[in-house]
Amino acid sequence: MQNNNQLILFSSTDGNITVDVKIEHDTVWLTQKQIGELFSKERTVITKHINKIFAEGELEEKSNVQNLHIANSDKPVAFYNLDVIISVGYRVKSKRGIEFRRWANSVLKNYLLKGYAFNNNIIDTTNKEYQNLITLLGNTLINNQLIDEQGQHVVKLISQYATTWSTLLQYDEDRLTMPHNTHKSSISLEYDNALGAITQLKQKLVTIGEATTLFGNERNENLQSILANLDQTMFGKELYKSIEEKAANLFYMVIKDHPFSDGNKRIGSFLFILYLQLNQLSVKIDNIGLTSLALLVAESNPQQKDLIVRLIINLLVQ
Repeated sequence: MQNNNQLILFSSTDGNITVDVKIEHDTVWLTQKQIGELFSKERTVITKHINKIFAEGELEEKSNVQNLHIANSDKPVAFYNLDVIISVGYRVKSKRGIEFRRWANSVLKNYLLKGYAFNNNIIDTTNKEYQNLITLLGNTLINNQLIDEQGQHVVKLISQYATTWSTLLQYDEDRLTMPHNTHKSSISLEYDNALGAITQLKQKLVTIGEATTLFGNERNENLQSILANLDQTMFGKELYKSIEEKAANLFYMVIKDHPFSDGNKRIGSFLFILYLQLNQLSVKIDNIGLTSLALLVAESNPQQKDLIVRLIINLLVQ
């Protein structure tokens, strides 16, 4: 990647890779000869891999190749971008190819542990090239059977939630803004209906041995206060202006205010989904994500409430 006019791509352990690199349109361009030098392979081998990449539809040739005139050449020379270089790197069988695959796997690990691996200055939710690079990295790993079935699910998750990693980075740096494309009108979750739904949930959980009689016992009608709080107004205007904002605050307050003697995280998650369904909004957070989000809320500092709520809203909005 390009950072302050310097190139950071891949370095072999022996330090013998010296390739002149062309940087244009925010990507790297190498000839077949240079790719061969990078992976210590003959040009004919590189040509074979590139032809297969295009023939199998892994990449589209037109957008990933450019023909340029260079010095001491009487005809245009084909240059291949970073997407092609990465794909070739997963196909070649050489010591440098192995090093390259290990490097790429470490990049994937960083995506899992940190949510991003590139310089955070270039990460942008609107950066399609960044998202495409993640998708390419995942596809090449899967297509070449370089990871097991569990790893494939991980790669799929990384590719599907490319913009989410950017959202989490903004969250880490406390610069997460409120999205504009939220839904303004909402249907209130009535107190009696909420209690009835919680009772049904309790009965099911007790039956399968995942809850005790303490589960869902309300303390001092605190839930009623929380639900009323969602619809409060100030100077004739609603305090919480969208369905997503109300759902996020409901989720947060049930978990943090402990209105029940037991099961607050599970009930908070349950009411969160119930409220969204009542207002006919799809839940864009899967079960594991919802569990993680509930734990994040439970462990968060109360002073971080606004930031946590903004995160939840951003995860709800496309």
